[in-house]
Order: sequence, then C-alpha cells, then structure tokens
Amino acid sequence: MSDQQEFPDIDLNDYADPENAESNSSHTGLALPGQNLPDKVYIIPIHNRPFFPAQVLPVIVNEEPWAETLELVSKSEHHSLALFFMDTPPEDPRHFDTSALPLYGTLVKVHHASRENGKLQFVAQGLTRVRIRTWLKHHHPPYLVEVEYPHQPTEPTDEVKAYGMALINAIKELLPLNPLYSEELKNYLNRFSPNDPSPLTDFAAALTSATGNELQEVLDCVPMLKRMEKVLPMLRKEVEVARLQKEISAEVNRKIGEHQREFFLKEQLKVIQQELGLTKDDRSADVEQFEQRLEGKVLPPQAQKRITDEMNKLSILETGSPEYAVTRNYLDWATSVPWGVYGEDKLDLKHARKVLDEHHAGLDDIKNRILEFLAVGAYKGEVAGSIVLLVGPPGVGKTSIGKSIAESLGRPFYRFSVGGMRDEAEIKGHRRTYIGALPGKLVQALKDVEVMNPVIMLDEIDKMGQSFQGDPASALLETLDPEQNVEFLDHYLDLRLDLSKVLFVCTANTLDSIPGPLLDRMEVIRLSGYITEEKVAIAKRHLWPKQLKKAGVAKSSLSISDGALRALIDGYAREAGVRQLEKQLGKLVRKAVVKLLDEPKSVIKIGNKDLESSLGMPVFRNERVLSGTGVITGLAWTSMGGATLPIEATRIHTLNRGFKLTGQLGDVMKESAEIAYSYVSSNLKSFGGDPKFFDEAFVHLHVPEGATPKDGPSAGVTMASALLSLARNQPPKKGVAMTGELTLTGHVLPIGGVREKVIAARRQKIHELILPEPNRGSYEELPDYLKEGMTVHFAKRFADVAKVLF
Repeated sequence: MSDQQEFPDIDLNDYADPENAESNSSHTGLALPGQNLPDKVYIIPIHNRPFFPAQVLPVIVNEEPWAETLELVSKSEHHSLALFFMDTPPEDPRHFDTSALPLYGTLVKVHHASRENGKLQFVAQGLTRVRIRTWLKHHHPPYLVEVEYPHQPTEPTDEVKAYGMALINAIKELLPLNPLYSEELKNYLNRFSPNDPSPLTDFAAALTSATGNELQEVLDCVPMLKRMEKVLPMLRKEVEVARLQKEISAEVNRKIGEHQREFFLKEQLKVIQQELGLTKDDRSADVEQFEQRLEGKVLPPQAQKRITDEMNKLSILETGSPEYAVTRNYLDWATSVPWGVYGEDKLDLKHARKVLDEHHAGLDDIKNRILEFLAVGAYKGEVAGSIVLLVGPPGVGKTSIGKSIAESLGRPFYRFSVGGMRDEAEIKGHRRTYIGALPGKLVQALKDVEVMNPVIMLDEIDKMGQSFQGDPASALLETLDPEQNVEFLDHYLDLRLDLSKVLFVCTANTLDSIPGPLLDRMEVIRLSGYITEEKVAIAKRHLWPKQLKKAGVAKSSLSISDGALRALIDGYAREAGVRQLEKQLGKLVRKAVVKLLDEPKSVIKIGNKDLESSLGMPVFRNERVLSGTGVITGLAWTSMGGATLPIEATRIHTLNRGFKLTGQLGDVMKESAEIAYSYVSSNLKSFGGDPKFFDEAFVHLHVPEGATPKDGPSAGVTMASALLSLARNQPPKKGVAMTGELTLTGHVLPIGGVREKVIAARRQKIHELILPEPNRGSYEELPDYLKEGMTVHFAKRFADVAKVLF
C-alpha cells in the first residue's frame, strides 16, 4: 500500500438528502443505508467512542496491524467495513478477546484513505447497525466476520414521531448555545424528518458528550421507542450543561469587560487631566507633596538648600530608575522632620503635681526634683533640653515617671529601649548609599511626634551592647550632650538637627555598666525601693483596681483587707519594686474568678488566712537577726534594693596565726576584710582586748548566703566590729545595724545607698543604726516617715562605733 490514496475518491458534498437517493445511487463509491449490504465484512475495533450510522467522520487507526485490512476493503466491491467499540484497548491488537466486542457495531463506507507517519486516516460514512453472526477469521488481523442487519420497522408510530419532534427541538436549542454546531448542521437537521426517526436518534446521541459505554447502550438498543427514551434525557442534559457553560462564560466576559472599560476610562481620564493641567504625572505629584509638607516649617539654610537640590534632581530623573526611588525616599524622610515646629509647654506646677500624685504613690523626693526642674522652666519661660537619668531597682516605676513628666508638660512622649542595642546606626542612621538605609531612631521619633521638643525616653541604657558594628553608647554621647546636640548629625539625612529642646529621660538599674563619659552628661535621679506603707498605698490605689479591671470583676464582688495586703507584701513580695506584688495580686484575682464562676452571686473577701491556700507558703520568712559574740548585722545595697548582711567571725584554733574568708566575696570586700583584720590586730589593746589574741588565733570570717556574690566598699566597719567582738569575747549590743568603710588608720569613710539601707533595716525591724559621719547630710534628706523611730549614731572613727556596740 503506497502513501498515495488507493481508494475511490468521492466528494462528500455529493451526499444529498434521502429524497434524491435514486440519482445518488448511480454515483460511484457512494452508499446509502439498506442498499446492497454485504454479508461478509472486515472489522476494526475503535476505542474512543462508538461510531453511529448517522455519522460521517474521519477515523485514524495505526498502520500496523490495520493496513492489510484496509487494502482488502479497497479491493472489495462495496468498500465497507464494520467498526466495533472497545472500552479498553487490548495490549496487542493482533490477539484480542473476541467476546470483549459489544453486540452491535456500525457498517461504514470507506472514503479518502491516506497514510502518514505510521497512521492510516479515512473518512467513514455510517450506513447501518451490524451484528456478528459468525467469525470467519479471528486469530489475527485482518478479522473477517459474517454479519446480519437488524430489521427496522418502516412506519413510525405517533409516539415515535412525538419523540422525534422533541429531539429536533432539543438539537435546535443546543445550536445557539454551542458555536461548534455550525450552519452545515442546520442543513443536516432540515434533511431529517420525524418520519425517519432512526438516523435522527443516532445523530442526537452522537452530539452528546456521554461516555463510550452509555453511547454503546444506545447503539445496542434497536427498538425505536426505547432508543429514543434513552437518547432524549442525554440530549436534555447536554443542553443544560451548554446553557450553564454559556452563563459562566458570559459572566467572565462581563467582568473582564468591566475591568477593561474601567482601565481604558481611567487612562483616558489621566491623559485628559494632564492635557488640561488638572493633574500632574507621578514625578510632579511627588514634588508637590514634598513642597506641601514643608509649608509652615522653618528650615535651616543648609537643610533648605539640600532639599531644594534633591527636588531638582527628582524632577529630571526617570520614575523607573533606581536613583529615583533612593532620592524619593530621602526626600520623604527629610520633609517629614518637623523643622522648627515646637509644641507649647504647660508650665503649671499645680497641674504637674496633680499628674505626678495621680500616677505615683510615695517617691516624694523624686516628685520634688521634677517639680524643681519644671519650676526653672516656668521661671525662664521654656524647658530647655535636659538629660535626666532615673536609676533604681526593677519595678519601681522609672518608665512610668517618664510618661508622667511628658503628661505634666503636655509634650508628646516617645519611648524606645536601647537594651541589647549593638549597632550605632540604630542611633545615628545608615549612610544613604546602602540598600534599605534608614535614619536613626531619633529622626524616626521626631517624625512620629511631629514636634522638635518631645520627651524621648531611652530605656535600659545600662544594658547596651557592643559589637563589630560599633558602639551605640559612644554614638549616644553626641545625642545626650546639651552642648553638642544643637547640631546633631544623622548619617542618613546628613543634615544638622537641633535636639537641644528635646527632654531626654533615660532609665537604668545600675550605674556600673554605663560608660563614664556618657554618665557624666546625665543628671542622675535615684529611685530607691518602697517601704511597706508605700507598697500598701500603691496596691490599694493602683494595682488592685487595675487587676480587677483586667479580669472584669466588680469591686463589690471581690475585696482584700489591709492586713492581707501587708501579709502579702511581707511574705511574698519583699523586693524593692512592685512588679512581684502586682503578679501576686493578679494570681489572687484569678483564683477568686474561678470561685465566682461557680457562684456568681457570692461576695469574696480575701483575708490573711486565704493567702496560703491561694499563693502557697510565704516565700520570705521573718529572718531572725543573728546575734552573739563575733556576729554583727551589716547593711548592703544591691541592684534590687537594700538588704541586711550578717557577718560572723570565729576562732578555729590557737595552733598558729591565720585568717580565712568565705562567702563569695569580690575583690573589694576581700580588701575591706584584710584592712579590718589589720586594723583590729594592731589596735586591739586600745579597745580593751588581749593584744596577743590574734598572734595565736586562726580566725575565720564568713558572710552568710554564700551562693550570692557580694562586693562593694561598705562592709569594713562591720567586719572590724565582728573581729573586735570575737577578740574581746563580748557580744555586741543587740538590735544595731551598721554600714561604713574603714581605713587602716581607723577613719570611717562614706558609703552610698543610704535610703535603701535604712529601708532594709526598717524591714527587719532594726531601729538603731551606725552610719559614717560624712553621710549625715544624706540621712537628713530622707523623708520623715523613714526617719521616724530610728536612732542613728554617726561615726567619724572606728572608736565611735566601738563605743556604741560595747
């Protein structure tokens, strides 16, 4: 078989309607249903969907193994073969199960056969249903069978005609819905009549997108009425699907059309507005926006010149270029700075006092210090920039005091934490050349508050880090120096900013880790801890109502007695601040809410007895103040507040002279101990002790709570007193605590943290103290309620201490 066509060539247009059957039958190669049907035909299985008698369609099959079959068909008189549908194609078409073929196939006339790329293509014209009677050759292709044709009743009944009309109507409905069915199909329809229902029904079935098996059922169904009953629902379903598809498609088109219309109208509007000068392009709009921002601002000449230059540059750059984005970003920041815009201060001392009292209980010395600061501002007419450093233990209200200062002045407040900050660019900004460059936090703060004189809080200034990226503490030196910050330079803006009117409030827990030059620029205000009375007032006025509000509990449903508050403070929250106290009160409220859910109408009153059941055993016990020979109570300052520090001395043996120290002591305290030992040893006779005591004794000095590291220059006097008590073998006076540093010549040196130490002594119910004479002024400045009931001896030399103790 060559590549060329070997079969009679027919023109499908010659296929006219059945009425002209006579004239058509004389044409070579054309066949009509029921005309000279062969008894023996070759068969080819097809796999996509069944072929119907009413169809004229191209069919493609593999050259191997069907070339021989088609060659034999071409040599036959009738040029016909039978097509049978197989749902699943066999692995090898040369050997397949003959029982897998369905009952009926379709006899087709073959036209226009051709070969290309291993495929055979021909146009098949369906003639009639065909059924295999016997297999004449079935071991391998070509397959030859003897066939028979089903008998069709000639006269249709009324019912069949009715179904025929229904099918034609359904097909006509389908035509406008599916553009695939074109004009030729309409002509095809016109040729069918209800009087010849069989091809109509087959044609209708072929139009549907039903599965191969469903269509085979139609092919197998010879009785006319039954076949129509099967096909009509299939066709109706096809109409519904087509209608739904058309609706979806119309909706999608409508939406796309709307968007396109909107887009075109917007573009046209843009062009029209630009032509009329009503709007600017993106570049002009940006420049205009930046110019509007600068209205009402007073720029220094240098800043004005730089911004004007950048605006000119922006107006000639292409909007798509990277440089445009960089310049636009720069101008965005530069024009957001509130140049020359200052808020008005409320310099009313009564208002300030009221705000401070509302927000804070106690802290009178701090409030007075702030009021003095405001009074100077009121007298002068402006509060010039100042740098205040609030130092104190955690939880005493340093951050909230900063907020209160801002509120009493009526200035905007901006807070950022510098704890853990390691990059100096956070303060001074990145250079503009870097990708993602930003100004420093101070420029960002000014942009947010929109005035040049806010209150800016730098929280946790003692916890700043250092790294290879720079030292932020050094970057703050320029910021926090009232002499230099008139011309603060941000790296990103590269413009001089006047920060001299900003009020900086810094907070820290200790001063040790703040670099000296930075500390030197700040005015230190110390916040020491609260005594029990202050804590009770804070709990009643602030913390308890806050916890009730947080839990949504009415004051009438839940209350706590003053006695329970005191017991709570003494047993569970003794630290200097009030954070732990707030947590414990929150815990009490949560426990009470659980009970209120069970009994909503009940009223809960928390007393002393309820604390243990809600909070467990007290964390702090009433420490028994140690007493006896060689035991002295000292006073110490810690970052968490003040504490009592008992010191014990004992003689281990008299075999040889020696001195041993224990208790996690730092270098300074070890030196204090050495000095105390040397001083007492050399002056023992003058204090009424046996001069030979230390020559023979091995002495051990211990500071209890060995797990806690201790260091600081304030325990010399206490250690010397313990050693003297041991040497005289005489217990010291009971109920006395002391603090002070000692020199080798017996002078008592001043110490720090007097307030914290007095509070620690009161907490332990010690009312007699020995303090260094140079600290008399610090003690006199303490509030009266702290000094009330206290007996204080001021010592210039160690002899004064010994007089009080022995």
